[in-house]
Order: sequence, then C-alpha cells, then structure tokens
Amino acid sequence: MGVSTSVPEEGVAVVTVDFPPVNALPVRGWYELAACVRAAGADPKVRCVVLSAEGRGFNAGVDIKEMQRTAGHEALIGANRGCSEAFAAVYECEVPVVAAVQGFCLGGGIGLAGNADAIVAADDAVFGLPELDRGALGAATHLARLVPQHLMRTLYYTSRTVTAEELHRHGSVWRVVPRSQLLDAAMELGREIGAKDGSLIRLAKAAINGIDPVDVRRSYRFEQGFTFEANLSGVADRVRDTFGKGRESVGRDEEQQS
Repeated sequence: MGVSTSVPEEGVAVVTVDFPPVNALPVRGWYELAACVRAAGADPKVRCVVLSAEGRGFNAGVDIKEMQRTAGHEALIGANRGCSEAFAAVYECEVPVVAAVQGFCLGGGIGLAGNADAIVAADDAVFGLPELDRGALGAATHLARLVPQHLMRTLYYTSRTVTAEELHRHGSVWRVVPRSQLLDAAMELGREIGAKDGSLIRLAKAAINGIDPVDVRRSYRFEQGFTFEANLSGVADRVRDTFGKGRESVGRDEEQQS
C-alpha cells in the first residue's frame, strides 16, 4: 500500500497509487505522490511519466474519515497542503505526465488528471467534483481544464459526474479503451512521447506551462481559502457529518475509508 515507481521500459516511468479500498488518500499519501512524481520527472533517463492507480478507481479524493477522527484543523490543513503539492508536482513535472484513469476520478482525482498533460481513460471511468456534498470546495481550477466553463459550473454546483466518453468528445481525454487495455494504451502514448529527445521534451513542457493562461497553483490555493472559511464557520462540519448517510453517489462512505 502506498505509492511506487517503476520503469518498465526505457524513457517511461510509471508512478502507481495504491491506497485500498478506493484510493482515498491520507495526508501522507498526497506527499508521497508528489515526491514520486517529482523524482521521476527529475530522472534524466525519463522522458514521460505515466500516473496510474491500482484497484476500483483512479482516485476518490482525500480521506474524509481521517479528518473526522482528527481533532482541530490539523488533518484539513495537511490535506489541503498535500493536495496542493501533489497537483503541482504533476503540473510542474519536468516531463509530460499521462494519467491512466479507471473507475472513479473524484475530488482530488480531478486535480491530478486536470493537471496532467494527457489522459487515457478506461471505458468505466467517471469524473466529478462531489465537494459540495462533502463539506469542501476546490479543484474547479482543474475541472475547468477538462470541460467548458458552463459545464464546469453545472458539474460543480450539482456534484454530478461525466463519463470518459463525454470528456473524449470535449477533447480532454486522448483515448477511451476497455479497462483491461488501459495501462497498455497509456504506455503506448508514453512510449511515443518518450521517444523524443530528453532535453527538448523538457523545454517543450516548460514552454507550454509558460503560456498557460491560468496559474493553476495560485488559482487552486485561492479556492482553498474558501474551504478554510467553510470550516471555520462550521458549515463544512455540518455537511461533512451527513457524509455517507443515505447518499446514493459513487463517492459515499464506502468510497472514503482508510
């Protein structure tokens, strides 16, 4: 259990997340993920990183139960900082990052996939931000990189999800494949990127980030300020305490256990 890195073939590193049962990451998990992605990108022999996950889904966000059993705001602050570091590690990785997404990609999963350079998804993948149902805010920054503005707002306000096929139609998912073929498809794209000159691909990544119209790190931290406000006012606790009680969503209590 945790985050591991492998290099199955020359030029392509695979960072794999495995936090059973649903990849709801504790605070330490976000920092581990950030460290692994940064280390893989800094390896001069690596020219592409594939970000993958074991189990039922790609990522179910933060471990809400860790927050519920931790007194004060320590777990909240840790999760916010950890998420910020993991999302930034993907965005700022020295080489392109391909996200291989299966099952549910929720909350923090949107932050990871939204900051990746490319997404390959299984045909069972769903993407969404159920934050308002969980007493939280954030990652609209990253959802806005996957869908048009008005769709992002509707998804955010309703906590609805969209399928991989819908995102493929919007152009934000490169390929949709059967789940059994997901890692192979992600590696195929990684292999194509990894065939480029290592120095040039790093320059290309820096250049593309440099012309991005949104500073994703600053934008996400701005959103997190409202998450703190919701917690300090008691609104977040009121909503969070209802989490998993009769909700019929992909991300209910069974999706957020440590």
